[in-house]
Amino acid sequence: MMLYRQPGIFIFFLFFLLTGPLVRAQDSSFANLPTKWTLQQCFDYAGKNNIQLNSLRLSRLSTEQDLLLSKAAKLPNLTGTASQNLNGGKSINAATGNSSYEVYTSGNYGVNSNVTLFQGGYLNYDIRQKNLLTQVAQLNIAQQINDITVLITQAYLNILLARENIVYVKDVVATSEAQVKQGQQQYDVGSIALIGLVQLQAQLSNDRYLLITAENQHRQNKLVLKQLLQLPSGYDFDITEPDTLISNRHLYALQEAQDSALANRPEIKSSQLGIDVANLDLAKAKTGYLPTLSAGGGLGTSYNGGGNNNAYFKQLDNNFYQQIGLTLSVPIFTRRVVKTNVEKAKLEVDQSKLTLQDTKTNLSQTIEQAYINVQNAQSQYDAAVEQLRYSQEGYRIASEQLKVGAANIVVFLQQKNLYIQALQSYVQAKYNAALTIRIYDFYRGIPVTL
Repeated sequence: MMLYRQPGIFIFFLFFLLTGPLVRAQDSSFANLPTKWTLQQCFDYAGKNNIQLNSLRLSRLSTEQDLLLSKAAKLPNLTGTASQNLNGGKSINAATGNSSYEVYTSGNYGVNSNVTLFQGGYLNYDIRQKNLLTQVAQLNIAQQINDITVLITQAYLNILLARENIVYVKDVVATSEAQVKQGQQQYDVGSIALIGLVQLQAQLSNDRYLLITAENQHRQNKLVLKQLLQLPSGYDFDITEPDTLISNRHLYALQEAQDSALANRPEIKSSQLGIDVANLDLAKAKTGYLPTLSAGGGLGTSYNGGGNNNAYFKQLDNNFYQQIGLTLSVPIFTRRVVKTNVEKAKLEVDQSKLTLQDTKTNLSQTIEQAYINVQNAQSQYDAAVEQLRYSQEGYRIASEQLKVGAANIVVFLQQKNLYIQALQSYVQAKYNAALTIRIYDFYRGIPVTL
């Protein structure tokens, strides 16, 4: 009775009853997901659950079925046929001249088998080709895994970058709050003018804006990783921070990295197999010029009418036949069908060679760009470290002078902004250096680790 007298409570209670189980069901769907992810966990999860990867795995299974079908084409087939008919019609008695309507049954039964003995090697070529296509499908999976690995690594490091930036900006905001508090005290006793206090307050507002921007970027970067992993939208997570990010990794020579990638990357192997597949297409097309020899056989029987079982079985026995034979099919004039297929297959061979050349060129250029990125990132990181050291010292000196009233507020704010810019440049350069060296090593076949 109390619930009905208080509609708001009643509605809340009803809402809880209706939505509570749903919320609990959604929470239970996250039970198997970790609250903190390592980079390796991200790789493992994406490898099992990524839709594009699983789609490619289904494509590979489809190519395996094509291979089994191609192998089965060398076996004889077996077909059984049976027909049962009900017939009716008038018949005339020759002695009396009377006609009558008669109904009788008839049937045909048989089995047939055919096998291809020779088709110019087409079946063997087709088996080899389907086997290569299965390997290509597996290489496509490996290439997709490589692409996802790079994207996840970049997204993961971007989250770490944004998180570290938040820590630094929070420290800047805390310092700005203390400076505004001190400025207020100095203004109250007449040590600084109102414009000086306003400038400090404006700087605090700007620092808080930077903090909000950093937090928004952190949320956006987490969303990117969540989308790459294809996690549920309502699931919140965090990532672990590595013990060391920047290490003294040796930058291997560009030619060494390119040679390693050209020898081992799946996209190169896939393009190389593409040439073999095209050559087998050409070989299959040329078999159209050759004769085809097949063998076939069959067993069959039939009956027509029959008023009793003895007549029925006697007809089946009398009508029983056996057949076995060879069939030779020789192409004489195909209206240019075979020649066209051969010429088109030759063009596909040339196209597959161009595809391999293009793949090698693009991969070499990508690795060269990655090599330049590493050099640039390391140089930028070294410069950012030095810039941060000097700007931090300048900001420290200006802060001490501000405390004792010996510094011009405009000069102090300039030093502080220089420090903030140097700080952000340092954080960006550090994670950029960490990312570029890992991507470069990944092209050499080194797994990505943090």
